[in-house]
Amino acid sequence: MKRMPSLVCGAMLSLLTACATVPGTGRSQLMLVSKGEEVQLGISEFEKIKQSTPISRDPKINAMVQRVGQRVAAVVESDLPQARWEFVVFDQPKVANAFCLPGGKVGIYTGILPISRDEAGLATVIGHEVAHAVARHGAERLSEGLLVQLGGVVLSEALQKQNDQTRALALGAYGVTSTLGVALPHSRSQELEADRLGLMYMARAGYDPREAVEFWKRFGEYTRQQGGGTIEFFSTHPVDTTRIQQLESLLPEAMREYRRAAGKY
Repeated sequence: MKRMPSLVCGAMLSLLTACATVPGTGRSQLMLVSKGEEVQLGISEFEKIKQSTPISRDPKINAMVQRVGQRVAAVVESDLPQARWEFVVFDQPKVANAFCLPGGKVGIYTGILPISRDEAGLATVIGHEVAHAVARHGAERLSEGLLVQLGGVVLSEALQKQNDQTRALALGAYGVTSTLGVALPHSRSQELEADRLGLMYMARAGYDPREAVEFWKRFGEYTRQQGGGTIEFFSTHPVDTTRIQQLESLLPEAMREYRRAAGKY
């Protein structure tokens, strides 16, 4: 410890208090990034995307996205009070994706719309992406990356007396282990957590949660048609069957939320 840089020592001590709790699931998470820093990063990155990516001018599509987005955003207001919601449709028909950056910045690519099909399908997509923002998954990944870097510094310090070959092998093994053992599993668990939260959000916003299962079935078929699919252990996302099974197990709870929302919309 005497040889370890003071910066590393300070960072290790800060880990003792760098914890947060995910609203809706109660999961504890490492958090080394402040909410203010996270929001500023999200807003800045979103502005860059808007400047570099064509934005759809289709009034029908934009009206639907705004309608669904605002309904979902309304049910997470207490969990993400600092959000400045903005829903932008990007004219990218070959990109079947969506995202939500910190600060409430949501992007929908037009390529996802044929798969979502209707408002309930779109609510599945938006609910999932909004859940990433509420759960602060981006900041959590950044925090984990900082921790992995710290671990590499500590390991390098501990191996200073070893020869170059031993150091290279040890640091290389550490990199593979941290990726497969930490980064990818955490990424998959975040996706499943976003599925879970998003399902509840869409139900509370008055959208039938059973449609979430149908959306992911369609998305799975789309992925297969595109030649996608991978071994789950090496993937940042869970396979479609895994997420569908989880959603089906959560449907009874989600349906109760949906029935409570009946009459509000």
